[in-house]
Amino acid sequence: MSSWKEERRAAAAEQAAALERKKAFESAKARELLLAFVRDMREAGVEPEPLRAQVVGSSASYRTHLTGWYLRNNKSLAVDVDANFYILGVPASLKARLSGVKVLPSDPPLIVGQGGRDGESIPMADLLRLRMPQHGSD
Repeated sequence: MSSWKEERRAAAAEQAAALERKKAFESAKARELLLAFVRDMREAGVEPEPLRAQVVGSSASYRTHLTGWYLRNNKSLAVDVDANFYILGVPASLKARLSGVKVLPSDPPLIVGQGGRDGESIPMADLLRLRMPQHGSD
């Protein structure tokens, strides 16, 4: 018979695995949304632009190697031309000021800003819809 400690450890491991599966499923769904967004932006003739990483707590920004579209007005989130999702907040750095900064893609969430302050979370689908150019009256 297993001990209580072993049972708790197994239950915790299963819970962590289930959470990881849920996160992977949600990221896959969000990636599909980003792929459609990139396709729709290209079809609408909206050209991607060079993306800059925003210095956290400052109005400064640094060059990146990325080209794409910003997803938030404050330019803190973006999608590149390959539909990768980026969080563009970076710490201040003299080296980055001079040579730019390399930002790595993140797993996209289905709910952007979840767990943040009230009013800052939004479903990825709604955020992408807000970023699409308006075509006539819908």
